[in-house]
Amino acid sequence: MKILFSLLFVIGFVAASHAQTGIDGNWKGSRETPNGVIEITYTFKVEGNVLKGTWKTQFGERELEEGKVDGKKFSFKVSFNEMKIENTGELLNENEIVLKSTRGEMKLARVKS
Repeated sequence: MKILFSLLFVIGFVAASHAQTGIDGNWKGSRETPNGVIEITYTFKVEGNVLKGTWKTQFGERELEEGKVDGKKFSFKVSFNEMKIENTGELLNENEIVLKSTRGEMKLARVKS
């Protein structure tokens, strides 16, 4: 009985850890702007409940700021042109994220290597 309980505990812990780190990886989306479509690539790395990473466009690459993770939901800020934009996101499935900010909603697809 002890072994069965221990095994179930380990399986539950591994499953919970995997669910939280499902955000890790490279993600790509695009956003319509007055100057045309901009492609954005995000690299996310979850460390505990902290989200780290970068976002990259044809204009350059920047670090994510103040990243937080709560299960499948997360938030971070990006700075450019003396503006700081807050983003919230949710992992919908292993290959899709939805991001929301004051600039609208954007779907991201996992980039597979």
